[in-house]
Amino acid sequence: MDRRHFLKSALAFPGLSLANQKKRNVLFIAIDDLRPSIGCYGDPYARTPNIDALAERGLVFDRAYCQRALCAPSRASLMTGLRPDTIGVHDMATSFREAVPDAVSLPRHFKQHGYHVEGVGKIYHGNEVNQDDASWSVPAKYNVGPVKRDQYALDNHKDSENEWRKLAATEMADVPDDAYWDGKVAAEAVSALGRLKDRPFFLAVGFRKPHLPFAAPKRYWDMHHPDDLPLAPNQQEATNAPPFAVPDYSELRSYDDIPDEGPLPERLQRHVLHGYYASTTFMDANVGKVLAELDRQGLRDNTAIVLWGDHGWHLGEQGHWGKITNFEVCVRSPLIVSVPGQPKQGAHTSALTEFVDIYPSLADLCGLPIRPELEGHSFAPLLDDPTRQWKRAAFSQYSRGEVMGRSMRTDPYRYTEWARPGEAPQAVELYDHDTDPRETRNIVGEHGKLVAKLSEQLRAGWRAALPPGA
Repeated sequence: MDRRHFLKSALAFPGLSLANQKKRNVLFIAIDDLRPSIGCYGDPYARTPNIDALAERGLVFDRAYCQRALCAPSRASLMTGLRPDTIGVHDMATSFREAVPDAVSLPRHFKQHGYHVEGVGKIYHGNEVNQDDASWSVPAKYNVGPVKRDQYALDNHKDSENEWRKLAATEMADVPDDAYWDGKVAAEAVSALGRLKDRPFFLAVGFRKPHLPFAAPKRYWDMHHPDDLPLAPNQQEATNAPPFAVPDYSELRSYDDIPDEGPLPERLQRHVLHGYYASTTFMDANVGKVLAELDRQGLRDNTAIVLWGDHGWHLGEQGHWGKITNFEVCVRSPLIVSVPGQPKQGAHTSALTEFVDIYPSLADLCGLPIRPELEGHSFAPLLDDPTRQWKRAAFSQYSRGEVMGRSMRTDPYRYTEWARPGEAPQAVELYDHDTDPRETRNIVGEHGKLVAKLSEQLRAGWRAALPPGA
């Protein structure tokens, strides 16, 4: 960032000034499998008071999209500011350092500019191959695991011989918060804030709920009633959708107590929904503990806070229970940013935003240079004017074997092409969000000229979709 750009940011956000030599801290909160089933996103059934309170002091991005709806590639893309094709991460077993060994991750960028950087919980995907020790000033904690056995509190849900066996899809146990992983992560994050309060820090905190199994202390289940929760109204596959659209694999069905095939009975659907909402409320309570400690230490007025979910999740939409699709419900996920001095607190923006934008945006908001290789664009100007003209499209992708589905969200369309590398598309999808926001009907055969235009825009890629003047 040159001095002119920095000065412009200082004028927009009074907390960021050239005269103030104290670096702005960063609290970076990652949440696993969180769709926008949150109060501040308009969900009347959610009980998320702490995230909602954060939203009241920040900006809510109503149309933020991950680059691939699977934990490891989504997180690797966000943390490097590079897109999945660039880093070569499309699965759970590939490190971004195989394709880009010299990549400077988001936290490492802050470390190189004088920050103490720590990671607690799930930031990168939780297996060893996806970790990146170079990102942190000290070894990350609670970053690997837990095995499936340790995600349950009750002994009857633990297989003594197979630590990864998925016994129960849900668990309601009358136990304290720290009986589960997220309670431990929150306690460690609270401790870290006490240790870091006197130096500039970047603290990344990753919560695993509401990832399956939907396991949470009983008191969070008691805050919801299953009969109140609405079932997905679009439980059939989209009309005219190609077979690539919805995968054969459903994450929920991999658990022992869920039928392998066929429609889920209504009572079971409501129980699963109950578990998802209870797990979300449990996660929100742990987020609240960290934010409360930030306030107790007097750090809120000099800390930029970013909260994001790594991708969305189908709760019966299109007949699917899980992730790994290109549908809106799967690639759209929450993003909330709160920065000291921002003028539009409590506002929402409908600007199309991508998770690769988070890296350059945090650098911008904290007065750090924006690395030239990044494939996102700083959304810092939206904090000053959430209604300003912005990106023309957001891009996501998911594959079925060798066939890649490249999806583009514009206003008002979702357009997806499924093709092998270098070949013509085998299938195409087009959904009009003005008339069909749930993406229930593929209308690609009805709009030849529009399809040709969107296909050209998809091929032009993200650089051609940047905000005016970028």
